[in-house]
Amino acid sequence: MRTGEIVIIVGGGGREHALGRRLKNELGVKEVHAWPGNAGMAEDGILCHMAASALDFEGIGRLATAIGAKMVIVGPEAPLVEGIADYFKGQESLRDVFVVGPTRVGAQLEGSKSFAKAFMLRHGIPTARYKSFEASQAGEAARFLADMHAPYVIKADGLAAGKGVAICATREEAEATLRSFFGGKFAAASQRVVIEEFLEGKELSVFIVTDGQGGYVMLPEAKDYKRIGNGDTGANTGGMGSVSPVPFADDAFMRRVTLEVVEPTLAGLRADGIEYEGFLFFGLIRLRDGSPYVIEYNARLGDPETQVVLPRLDESLLDILIAMKDKKLGRRSARCTGKACVSVTLAAAGYPEAPKKGMPITLDRALLPAESHVIYSGVASNGSGVLVANGGRVLSACGEGETILKAKENAYRAAEAVHFAEKYMRNDITLDVI
Repeated sequence: MRTGEIVIIVGGGGREHALGRRLKNELGVKEVHAWPGNAGMAEDGILCHMAASALDFEGIGRLATAIGAKMVIVGPEAPLVEGIADYFKGQESLRDVFVVGPTRVGAQLEGSKSFAKAFMLRHGIPTARYKSFEASQAGEAARFLADMHAPYVIKADGLAAGKGVAICATREEAEATLRSFFGGKFAAASQRVVIEEFLEGKELSVFIVTDGQGGYVMLPEAKDYKRIGNGDTGANTGGMGSVSPVPFADDAFMRRVTLEVVEPTLAGLRADGIEYEGFLFFGLIRLRDGSPYVIEYNARLGDPETQVVLPRLDESLLDILIAMKDKKLGRRSARCTGKACVSVTLAAAGYPEAPKKGMPITLDRALLPAESHVIYSGVASNGSGVLVANGGRVLSACGEGETILKAKENAYRAAEAVHFAEKYMRNDITLDVI
């Protein structure tokens, strides 16, 4: 363990607050800075630079030099896809600053669905049958639907903030979705699409820290809830809640995940000459026969999964990240607490299409259970020290407990301690796993 570590976290959402909250309480950490962070993180003792942009790599470099930071942890996907790790590696004055996150080419596992699917196919990693199409191939894409069976899965190729996936019940709906995507619904991100077969099973998220040399530490698994409505209905969102552990991810299944997904992925990266250092997120589905299939890769931690993964980590996150930098991770699973953790997203009215903003937020701390806390995401300050809603997903109410049921109770009690006009939350988080 090093001492006096100064860390910069790039990003300003709930994932970044969860990272900052974890690190600022660890031995060996002197300061945690967030670029840009948010007003809720600042209230939690994280040093935020809120006028900044997560894509201002020069500014992040200047901050690292000024404060003596030797570690930059990248939260969101956009800076990774835009090459923040490449920028730091390419600057002589910044080469002693370690960026936790892959280079631009490694980030293409998330930045391009077609890149990721081709990678999986090339390296024998189980995934759904698919084909990709450019906007100029709209007719071919529509005809390809005839070779598939409903429901149809259509994905924007590029980054779409977790909202670029449509599951269409009919061919007519699928054709309309193609027209919408190719027509610019997600701008350049949907000028290429992936159409793939629908897989039936139970979804979960698996996360590793990897050092680029085949070493990895597997973090606690999680399950998130993507749809806006109870019963997984309505529009896709960035995530309306999460839970860890995942009961159907038993030891036998996780062994298969390791042998059939994680290690072949790392071997494939090395075979392709990609030295991938950072977090790697496997969006998985457990089929009815117990097989793990990959739905998607992400080049960073998940949000809201980070909110439930990190509280269950029973060892130093900083030590894991330093071991990653030093290429000393080995191949193992992280130590976990025996507790469960649940997060419930509190969203603004109108989310995900047109969320309202500006509503004052109050937190009645007297009502917070002992084993609960709040992670802020879409918030700002009104200039008078009052937090206001400033995004679709406003915050996560998080609860821990000896069981998932107790953790859920604590999370929902914490949610009831938060007040803002027209707050919205799902009331069925974890009901499918308890």
